[in-house]
Amino acid sequence: MKERKVEFFSDGAKMAGLLRSPDTSSGPLPGIVQGPGWLGLKDAKLYLPYHEALTLAGFHVLIFDYRGFGDSEGDRGLILPDFQLQDLINAVTFMTTLEEVDEMNIGTFGSGGTGGGNSILLGAVDRRIKCVVSQVPVSDGEDWLHRMRQEYEWVDFLRRLDEDRKLRVTTGVGALVNPLEEIMVATPERKKTNVKGDVANKIPNQVPLSCAEAILRYKPIEFVRIVAPTPLLIIGVENDAVTPTDHAIDLYEAAGEPKKLIMQRATTHYEAYKQYGDYVIPEIVLWFSAALQHGEIDIHEATSTGRSFRTLRIGRNN
Repeated sequence: MKERKVEFFSDGAKMAGLLRSPDTSSGPLPGIVQGPGWLGLKDAKLYLPYHEALTLAGFHVLIFDYRGFGDSEGDRGLILPDFQLQDLINAVTFMTTLEEVDEMNIGTFGSGGTGGGNSILLGAVDRRIKCVVSQVPVSDGEDWLHRMRQEYEWVDFLRRLDEDRKLRVTTGVGALVNPLEEIMVATPERKKTNVKGDVANKIPNQVPLSCAEAILRYKPIEFVRIVAPTPLLIIGVENDAVTPTDHAIDLYEAAGEPKKLIMQRATTHYEAYKQYGDYVIPEIVLWFSAALQHGEIDIHEATSTGRSFRTLRIGRNN
């Protein structure tokens, strides 16, 4: 796998990315765009096994830091899914400018909470995306934050948000909080795991409390139905205490065809990456391969009952 640093702009902010590519290639190859998961960064070793498998299968993979995170420009630590979605859309546009990428065959991969949800949102709003893979996604931000807390804690959390909202409009300054303790509430497994340890010191430990309001408005479940007819693969974990299992199931049930659900059992949110990687990663590669490694011809036909439409897929090696 080859790797080179790349840069592009999103709403004027310079974005830092890594383009990972096959060691050898001839002609333009399909591309996959990935935004990191919740508080994730492009440098995380967690993503390497996925990218190694995808580049070996003949894909270019672009992963980048969202604005305000890692090596990208922007206000530090602003967790705003609307901005992240725009960054993803601009990343797709950047991919279309690369000669080595087949701009007609671009997919998206997202893993971990809002990472999984963002891939669904991108597939819903950007028809340049021809395939979506969403791993352990959040479907509803409000439900996600609520279920991390006991009811009295949730009531107090909403009270704090209301007080902070008033403070911001009267003083211009709001509260700063730890995103792993006061927005997301870390599970015991999250506190013990070292899955993201290689980038932990680069993750902001103070972000505006107002970011929580953006997470409350975060609703991939309201958009998943319009991903179709783009192929959608969803990967969940049974009894997941970090991103609830029913979020993955709800997204799958609400989605149109074609779609597929993989449920990992007898594991946990973070253990699943390693425990089932040898199975899940090949499934991801197969899903992208079926959707992206083909050419397309759109055929419009006039009939006695009206106008019909069909798509003919032609294998590249035919």
